[in-house]
Amino acid sequence: MGCGLATTFLWLGALKFKDYEVQNAETLVTASPLTSRLREKLGAQKLARLIGITQITLGSLIAAKPFAPQASAVGSFGAATMMLGTLSFLVTTPEAWQEGQGMPQLSMLGEALLKDGVLLGAAILTAAESLRAARAGNRSQGAAGRTRGHALS
Repeated sequence: MGCGLATTFLWLGALKFKDYEVQNAETLVTASPLTSRLREKLGAQKLARLIGITQITLGSLIAAKPFAPQASAVGSFGAATMMLGTLSFLVTTPEAWQEGQGMPQLSMLGEALLKDGVLLGAAILTAAESLRAARAGNRSQGAAGRTRGHALS
């Protein structure tokens, strides 16, 4: 699961450097109180690049699990936080919903945002896996240290 989440974040982060991705995000970014002020200060392209760099960083941290499980847990928690932020666009962006369809219906934009719920779940699971791996690594390092200490006595 970690590899899939890391790949998704690395890929999405890289796409933030493409003009079409900046344009696609404009409706979401300007409607959200979380991002609209940043958009005003930085401009659309710089904000997209900042988000892209953040996603690439988080994806890289998640991918580091075999070598640095604690860093991977930090990346996963960061990814979960980011997904909560993007899921908030469902509430702040009127274009995410189709009006006049009876029960609330998602638009194409809303459907695209819905994937972030799955990514949120994956980020929480990879955080738990990374924390377990970090604890197991700490226990094995402690045991190795105790063994070396007895061998030196």
